[in-house]
Amino acid sequence: MTTTVLSLFSAPSAWSATLVQNVSAGWNTFSNNVATTWQQPQGIDFYLPAITWHNRATYDREHIDRYNERPWGAGGGISRYDEKGNWNGIYLMAFKDSFNKWEPFGGYGWVATWRPLADQNFHWGAGYTAGVTARHNWDYIPVPAILPLAAIGYGDLDFQMTYIPGTHNNGNVYFAWLRYHF
Repeated sequence: MTTTVLSLFSAPSAWSATLVQNVSAGWNTFSNNVATTWQQPQGIDFYLPAITWHNRATYDREHIDRYNERPWGAGGGISRYDEKGNWNGIYLMAFKDSFNKWEPFGGYGWVATWRPLADQNFHWGAGYTAGVTARHNWDYIPVPAILPLAAIGYGDLDFQMTYIPGTHNNGNVYFAWLRYHF
């Protein structure tokens, strides 16, 4: 019985230690990737916002009719492909949001990149972006965001995209842009 009681208390402790180690390793990988991208970029990037789409299944017609879905703007950044062929980038964009007001978004993006064809110029992948935005309807208070990131590209041109989750008439937005690497 003593062994059973001790194992009940030691199991959560072992699980907690493993969790802490995994979080620590993940943070170290993330911070090392950001630092390496900042210190050793392979070039600069130009960003051109292309489309904002409000999910019709989660918005009523009144909201859809008044929202902007043409995110005029631009941005810039630096990026590199790591030793595994995955894309790492640091960027800053400004674009017209749903209310046709300027919204900046800056951060770090990572995409696990695959080259499935014999033509190695074609690539696609999925990953995440972690950054900060500020919107006029939130009084431009900085808001952190971690979002999914997907990309498809050929050579130095990528079409990158994310989805902002949300609730009814809020969030649930597909946002995409072109990225050209110089």
